[in-house]
Amino acid sequence: MIDLGLFLFIAAFLALGLRRPFLWVLTYIYIDTLAPQDIGWRFVAALPVSLIAFCAAFGGWLLADPKHGARFAFRQWLLLILLCWCAVTTANADFPIQAAMKWSWVWKALVFAIFVPLTLTTRLRFEAVILTMVLTAGAIVIDGGIKTATGGGGYGVLYLFVQNNTGMYESSTIATVAIALIPMILWLAKHGTVFPPDWRVKAFAYALIFSCVLIPIGTEARTGLLCLGVLGLLMLRDVKRRFLYVGGAALLGLMALPFLPQSYYARMSTLESHEEDTSASTRVAVWQWTIDYANSHPMGGGFDAYRGNKFTYKLPVRTQSGGNTSAVEFEDHTDKARAYHSAVFEMLGEQGWPGLGLWLWIHLLGLWQMERIRRRWKNRTGEREQWQAPLAGALQFAQIVYLVGSLFQGIAYQPFILTLLGVQCALWSWCKLADSPRRKRPRQAPPAVAVTAEAAPLR
Repeated sequence: MIDLGLFLFIAAFLALGLRRPFLWVLTYIYIDTLAPQDIGWRFVAALPVSLIAFCAAFGGWLLADPKHGARFAFRQWLLLILLCWCAVTTANADFPIQAAMKWSWVWKALVFAIFVPLTLTTRLRFEAVILTMVLTAGAIVIDGGIKTATGGGGYGVLYLFVQNNTGMYESSTIATVAIALIPMILWLAKHGTVFPPDWRVKAFAYALIFSCVLIPIGTEARTGLLCLGVLGLLMLRDVKRRFLYVGGAALLGLMALPFLPQSYYARMSTLESHEEDTSASTRVAVWQWTIDYANSHPMGGGFDAYRGNKFTYKLPVRTQSGGNTSAVEFEDHTDKARAYHSAVFEMLGEQGWPGLGLWLWIHLLGLWQMERIRRRWKNRTGEREQWQAPLAGALQFAQIVYLVGSLFQGIAYQPFILTLLGVQCALWSWCKLADSPRRKRPRQAPPAVAVTAEAAPLR
């Protein structure tokens, strides 16, 4: 029944796309986020549904989309350059087989991020893409939230729709994405038109936000806790009653403490004693190795270059020496082929200094562009000018949450986030196009003033 339901849902979207080809763009976002081919185990798993939707999205745009207002933004050029650079490093990778496997999905994520801004030419399309992203990722979040609320959480044991720990279903990744969804949910709840904001929409939105907050608890991902704290600080910028907001957040946090499992406290306590945590110590050692590797291989080693690392590091081990006293001894630990566990070092090791520079440029430019849109549009009072500034702020907050989470996990090419960058590119182009008539509009001549004898200039 699961296979049949997934197949019919995808088939219905593809059929509707024959009349509205833009729906194929939404279909690909749905498939790329939820991965229904991994949920099903019969014919859905056997069908190349992702490739079908990918080709349909491009074909529908080329053949049937009017393309009015489509623009190729500067950041799209940067993404294209990054795509070409990844192709070059893949061709010269240290581990060609593993690099080819990662390239098989990275190129699609980058190409779609470059392509999707060309399709977003109306407010309805912006909202449709964001709504699809929120509801599709929200399905995973709701599943995890229910299991967490009923006591099914735990580090490495919170299985969602699929029983694997990759992609969107990796614990730290879904914790980061869940927190990044919150500002987008709030924007839809206030400015949405597909589902006009009423008590039902707002009730669902707040319930979904609650599920998003539960994900870092259910996964026991330390990254999720950091992302939640960062988002809480960011939202101070836009709230009207800041003292009430801070007091309410603190009160909710205190009320939640008695309901958290002991394993959660044990997991979060390693944030303070990270030097005694094997995972944290390994990450620091990998990062040091990556810097040395990039200095000797400045052009990068291609995808999965971390497989060539081997290092020895000292890990402090605390032992009881009798009574209440303890002693700390340092033991040598040797490890190899350890993943980067950081998007920054992932880019540095795989794409070298040029790739890291491009990646940082793309993200920092996005933060600046969203801030500029927010400031230019926030005081506009036109009926059709109320949604742009809040959307820019929501996308900016979501990106900052991702960047914080990416410091501790290798998600530099995460398709969901690359699609979010595509939406940012589209919003920047749309706002520039909307502002262009304002710039070109000639200044109105000042009203004529009768020149009297007293006001006449001296000759």
